[in-house]
This record gives sequence, C-alpha cells and structure tokens, in this order.
Amino acid sequence: MSDLKERILSILHKPQLAALATVTEMGNPWVRYVVTVGDGDLIIRCATFAESRKVKHIEGRSDVHLTCGVNSFMEMQPYLQIQGVATVTADKDERHSFWNDMLSPIFEGPDDPRYRVIVIKPYRIEYCTPGSYEPEVWTR
Repeated sequence: MSDLKERILSILHKPQLAALATVTEMGNPWVRYVVTVGDGDLIIRCATFAESRKVKHIEGRSDVHLTCGVNSFMEMQPYLQIQGVATVTADKDERHSFWNDMLSPIFEGPDDPRYRVIVIKPYRIEYCTPGSYEPEVWTR
C-alpha cells in the first residue's frame, strides 16, 4: 500500500463530520453535513433517510464531492477533497454491516424501512496539507 493511501485511510477510517455536495435537479450544487466512515478500499459510507433530498439528487446524478478531515478550528490538520460516484442502497447486508449505535436515535434499527446507506466510490482524492498549495493526488 502506498504511503499516500495509508495517510488517506488514517483520515477516512473513523466516523467524522464531512461536507457532502450533490447536484440538484436544476444542476446546482447542494452541500450538507453527513457522518462518514471509510473502509480499507477507500469506499466511504454514510446513513440517510430514504426520502431525503440527497437521495433524489444522487438518483438524478451520481457525481458527488466530499470534504473531510478537519475536526477543530483551533488545529488545522491534513484534510481530503474527494470526487466520487455515489449510490444509495437498501441492501440488507449493507445496512446491517454499516449499522452502529450512533444511528439508534435516528432509526429504529438496521431494518427500519426509512434507513438507507450512501456508498461513495472515489475516483480522485486530494490530500491537502495546511501550508501547502499543492495537494497530493490519489486516483483510481
């Protein structure tokens, strides 16, 4: 595994607040906060409601952008700019494997019919370091 991929994984592997941008039906960008978790293959997941606006956006156009990695205004650290393709799934295995206790105040469990998982497959990740104007780039 490359050093860059290891550094990207060190940011993605834990649950964190991220900004997810989708494209509206009118072709405009729309950004909202989500909580994401990435796996060893750099696939990123987050939970959503089946009837959410982001689901409609992704079903209309699957291109998304995600920014994550900064958790404090007081301590700038490396962060990621991620371009990818998103899908929304109601697959039972996917919902059960992504389920965690943080979701229990929002959904009734992994079989809640309102619960979906957004799966983001990145094709470009920029690893940005504060103070540097040139990100390191990973591509699939």
